[in-house]
Amino acid sequence: MIVPVNWLKKYTDINLPIEQLAELIGARLVEIESVVELGQKYKDVIMAKVVETAKLEGSDHLSLTKIDDGGVRSGIERDEKGYIQVVCGAPNVTAGQIIAWLPPESVVPDTFGSNEPFVLGSRKLCGAMSNGMIASARELGLYDEHDGILVLDENIQPGTSFNDAYGFDDYLLDIENKSLTHRPDCFGIIGIAREIAAISGNKFVTPEWLSNLNPDFGNVSKLQISAQIDDVELSNRYQAIVMSNIDKSKTTPVDIQMQLSRVGVRPISAVVDATNYLMMLTGQPLHAFDYDKVLAVSGGKAEIHVRTGRENEKLLLLDGREITLTDEDIVIAAGERAIALAGAMGGSETEIDENTQNIIIESATFNLYKLRSTQMRHGIFSEAITRFTKGQPAALTAPVLKKAVELINEWTNGEVASNLAEDYPNKAENAAIDLSLSSVQKVLGLDLSMDNLIDILEKAEFIILDAEGDMLTVKTPWWRADIHIPEDLIEECGRLSGFDNIEPTLPTRDFSATQNDSFNDFKNVVRNNLVRGGANEVLTYSFIHGDILRNVGQKVDNSYRIVNSISPDLQYYRQSLTPSLLGLVNSNIRQGYDSFALFEINKSHLKQDGLNDEGVPVESDMIAAVVADKNKQTGAPFYKAKYLFEYLTSKLGIELEFKAIDSEIDSPVMAPFEHRRSAMLIDKNTGIFVGVVGEYKKSVCRNFKLPDFTAGFEVNSRALFEISKNISGNYTALSRYPGSERDICFKVSNDILFGQIIDAAKNALSEIELESHIIPVDIYQAGASETKNITIRVKLVSHQKTMTSEEVNADIAQVIQAVVAETGAVVV
Repeated sequence: MIVPVNWLKKYTDINLPIEQLAELIGARLVEIESVVELGQKYKDVIMAKVVETAKLEGSDHLSLTKIDDGGVRSGIERDEKGYIQVVCGAPNVTAGQIIAWLPPESVVPDTFGSNEPFVLGSRKLCGAMSNGMIASARELGLYDEHDGILVLDENIQPGTSFNDAYGFDDYLLDIENKSLTHRPDCFGIIGIAREIAAISGNKFVTPEWLSNLNPDFGNVSKLQISAQIDDVELSNRYQAIVMSNIDKSKTTPVDIQMQLSRVGVRPISAVVDATNYLMMLTGQPLHAFDYDKVLAVSGGKAEIHVRTGRENEKLLLLDGREITLTDEDIVIAAGERAIALAGAMGGSETEIDENTQNIIIESATFNLYKLRSTQMRHGIFSEAITRFTKGQPAALTAPVLKKAVELINEWTNGEVASNLAEDYPNKAENAAIDLSLSSVQKVLGLDLSMDNLIDILEKAEFIILDAEGDMLTVKTPWWRADIHIPEDLIEECGRLSGFDNIEPTLPTRDFSATQNDSFNDFKNVVRNNLVRGGANEVLTYSFIHGDILRNVGQKVDNSYRIVNSISPDLQYYRQSLTPSLLGLVNSNIRQGYDSFALFEINKSHLKQDGLNDEGVPVESDMIAAVVADKNKQTGAPFYKAKYLFEYLTSKLGIELEFKAIDSEIDSPVMAPFEHRRSAMLIDKNTGIFVGVVGEYKKSVCRNFKLPDFTAGFEVNSRALFEISKNISGNYTALSRYPGSERDICFKVSNDILFGQIIDAAKNALSEIELESHIIPVDIYQAGASETKNITIRVKLVSHQKTMTSEEVNADIAQVIQAVVAETGAVVV
């Protein structure tokens, strides 16, 4: 963004040398990428008057002119009247014009600073002596216009320096505007001037016309127009008004054209120049439509709607491109017809041209997140959309529209022809903030008095509502939507007074080490044990594509959507970790890894969980793992995932209950799992659902191209942590005596669960004063048999003596008796 210093001086006093000014702005507001001295470029350009013109003999397009430079240039041949002869090829040169004359020995500004600057001289053209040249806008390096010479203000005296006439004895500040993303007010000259005043210690007063947030547009109903925002999420405010009798012969005042050219904007017409001038001045973009063309495309009524684009809807833009709209675009529509891409570019069907007599002036704000998406999707990086994507305040639209009406009336004699059309669904006012002097002093380390603090804030036009004791009540100006909390105000105080003025001092608070967070320690233990169990840790994005949610059977509307996502593939918060892990399985197999286990310890978010006390989405701490093998395997993958999970819980000292999945439990965590081949994980003591382990649905396997032997688990790590806290250490020394093992095979009916046998065996062993362990060995079922065989291994260890066979047999018999009584099993 280019900011001319002389334009800033119209709104605030600037007395610092340019080097100090650039340094001050860089330290307290925004980085200055470069400073360009403009005066040297135009130091030799002189305002002159064309007093005579005649066609040059022997040429079909050249004119022989006499110009009056006021006699300021010496060493040049003059006629008896003191006039200078110049040959000019422009078709628009006539006597009486004030023009920009480039005398001999001057450098053509368009080539200034280049490797081959073009130095003018006195030379003959078609036999006539020409002293220098009469310049066009392009030759002056102002803008790309070379159809004729640049005609200037008639009331300027010949001999006046071009620099003095139009303020080109100036410096241009090239601002790195990416650091001002949160400051839409600083995308206008007035906003930058306000900031420079504040950081220089000067009081700033916003121009009266810009301070009037409710201007009177009059009551005129000559022409009709209405405005409606169809979806309040698209725009906070939309205003439009019709002006008639635009005099197309009128042009923009030359000094305004010069100001626009300095900031890189090409003058086009009085109406368009008025909108561009006010955009550069205030940061509020405007747009003008041809009213009669709007009526023509909309069936005779100027009914303006702000709506989303429709799928496959087409729009021909001003730059000649035809784009295809989506429902992510915001459009301005006349009736049902889209006539502009809101905030970005107008449509060619309603473009202002040389025949335009009636216009619609639009002033509005639009959803900055949708415009950022539009900007990237359609490749539009105009000055307008650059400002709209910073979040213009809705209060700014009215005063700028009123000023546009006044300028267009002044420059073209256009008159207001309608009442103001407005839709303002999202009215908001900046809240007052309580700020204590002691908090400012404590955070910044500055010895400020209350008077100092008030002075700093008021110079930036913050409003002090109340000051009592140590407390201030501060209302932020309407253009500062980035200030919400006391800390924001404290930062403003530090910035405006200069962070470089803060004297570095060591803090006086205690440097005692803080205790490690026990939950983080727990996650480290989980991480280490899963790695020992053969799994590899991965970290994946918390944001995923909506298709991934659908591929695992999760509801997309239960996920938070990121409106300004960095990629279309990263638009939704994930509801669980499993989908992210499944997305990595096939890619690892393609890389040649036949068998592996992956796990992740991270967070997920569910809309159904709502918001926390701070108004942000509730986070769920989760642990997920997946085991996969592309080689043909015997047995079910469920047991591989179950084994990895039980290895983890055994190391944590946790014992969970495996239960058949209850179809009434609607949890996104369980969505990818095949219920008939998975189990819920339940805390035995509290009955709380902790997670799920099992195999995945066939549709999920197909969507993610998973091998047949794939399974996994996902559990709530916070729930595991709470369970582990209730378990006390139970260290048992190794016995000096040998233990004994027995395998027992039970034949049971199909409706008997493996867990029932384990529970019955454990209950029996709890009555025996021995160290005992139960290990599952095998489950076998022959074809369509109504029974199955379950084999377990019982290990008994005594810490008192070496057990005899009779003692072991008696204990095993007690286990068998308990299992048979509980399940009706038969020992085989």
